[in-house]
Amino acid sequence: MRPSAQGAPEAETAVRARVPAQPRAADVDRARARGAGEPAAAARGEHTHGEPPVPRPRPRPQVQRSSVRGQVLDALRTALVTGELRPGEVYSGPALGERFGVSATPVREAMQQLALEGAVEVVPNRGFRVVERGDRELAELAEVRALIEVPVWLRLARTVPAERWAELRPLAEAAVRAASAGCPATYAEADRALHRAVLALAGNEQLVHIAGDLHRRAQWPPAGTPASRGRAGLIADAHEHTALLDALIAGDQDLVRTLVEEHFTGAH
Repeated sequence: MRPSAQGAPEAETAVRARVPAQPRAADVDRARARGAGEPAAAARGEHTHGEPPVPRPRPRPQVQRSSVRGQVLDALRTALVTGELRPGEVYSGPALGERFGVSATPVREAMQQLALEGAVEVVPNRGFRVVERGDRELAELAEVRALIEVPVWLRLARTVPAERWAELRPLAEAAVRAASAGCPATYAEADRALHRAVLALAGNEQLVHIAGDLHRRAQWPPAGTPASRGRAGLIADAHEHTALLDALIAGDQDLVRTLVEEHFTGAH
């Protein structure tokens, strides 16, 4: 697994101490008026029958699983993009938990999320199998993404002012740096971040969610192929983003149409 995944903290050790509520001055005065030795229940007219006071229970540790599950999910998604989780292979929760240094529970929870996303499938009594995806599925994803995103990009090109497009340049530059580093997982995140920011300009949260899910699925490598396009391919894709932004800022509608269609033809 990637080094960043190894540092995920153990869920069972992440606890929060709860501080008991401190008595107010008025409460203290009322207690003194009743008498220091008289049970509070008797002051309310309850029958105590000389029962010993019941000790207050100690605060129970509150285990924070969500943050650990999120870290494990991010690590598993990274492993899918890089090919460390190989298509067709079955992985068990305990084995992956040992690799991450956590229990099997957050791993299973993360894998269940990946199953909902279509990345893995449940194998009863064994674990989770990474789905084997072929060229046809990638082509279908590219077609659906183009049908959804291309019209939105072209509409935004006509309606969004140049200064708004210029605000996205740092995201495009981050994608170029990630591509130059040659890390497919880092570039995948930067790529999605830029596309998400563009689509967010449309003001449609459902569009952003659906397109983002399709984009993530399109980044998983198919079975029997290299895990990524390689550094040169990542750099070429990243420069398509910067060229698109330049055309959008310049308001060149014809060039924007050409670049957008070419960008989505490659299923980036």
